[in-house]
Amino acid sequence: MDIQVIYTGGTIGMVPSDKGLVPGISDEEMSKWLNGLMEGSEITAKIRLKSLDHLIDSSSATPHDWQTILDTIEENPADSYVILHGTDTMSYTAAALSFARAGDDTPVVLTGSQLPLIAADSDAGKNVIGAITAAFSPKTKGVCLYFGDYLLAGNRSSKTSSWGFNGFETPLAHPLAIAGVPWRWAAHSQSRDTQPLPWGKPAPYRQHDVAMIDLVPGITAQRLRALLAPAPEAVIIRAYGMGNCPSVEPGFVDVLAETVASGVPVVISSQCQLADVALSTYEAGRVLARAGCVGSADMTLEATYAKLIFLLSQGMNSEQVRQWLEKPICGELS
Repeated sequence: MDIQVIYTGGTIGMVPSDKGLVPGISDEEMSKWLNGLMEGSEITAKIRLKSLDHLIDSSSATPHDWQTILDTIEENPADSYVILHGTDTMSYTAAALSFARAGDDTPVVLTGSQLPLIAADSDAGKNVIGAITAAFSPKTKGVCLYFGDYLLAGNRSSKTSSWGFNGFETPLAHPLAIAGVPWRWAAHSQSRDTQPLPWGKPAPYRQHDVAMIDLVPGITAQRLRALLAPAPEAVIIRAYGMGNCPSVEPGFVDVLAETVASGVPVVISSQCQLADVALSTYEAGRVLARAGCVGSADMTLEATYAKLIFLLSQGMNSEQVRQWLEKPICGELS
């Protein structure tokens, strides 16, 4: 069995500089470190390392970087993959890879660390061993994320801590597995429910102008209108609770209705991590549905954003985007 490790950058391989931590560990050092981790391991797979030509801090990642990772996977055939990635946007990348690889069960396990591998108390070794163990297991399917002691569905994950060694969770889905002696695998399999997809090989990811706006008490229609000028290609409104907005604010809903009418999809998400957006529940949400907005249901914010970018990259129009947001592509919706 071949496991291809792809190093993209991130904290795990950072080194100190006069500017702070920056990507900098060499391929030789990374290979030596990986070989040291696997000494005495029961994993019999052949492990190869490939570093991206341009290493990034994941806070600088773009959809073009998602596509670079996908292209690197395609150019390096293997039985499974481990992606070493920065933690800041790892859940965005995991969701993006899952949409582009819908229907492909080849394991792709993303991981990283809160501390560089050169740090004495780093979590890097534990996370990489866990990710390789998951990639080696026949129980692992599709795009996942391993961190701390947990194997998570990639497109249901969110970073929940900037410092904790268990820094990721799937707020509305159970972990796929918990590391231990032995590993505890969920009795249920990862949801693979999909709709028939109208595309063959997906078009590459491209950068698209998707605005994200948080609602706060006192926001006015005038401010909302200003935030939407010039018009983006799509909008995510992070509303309250189950998708509620200040419906009594004069002109507020009208701004969103005008935005939808202009051909810009408006998606209503929630500021709550534990949320299932249902615009039909409250009057303050129904007005959004009547205005043509679509709810994100129980998708994470990261999956909602990545799915929008994916759909726009397929050349879909506003109505097609709206329809596909409500259909599961690769288990991102319950």
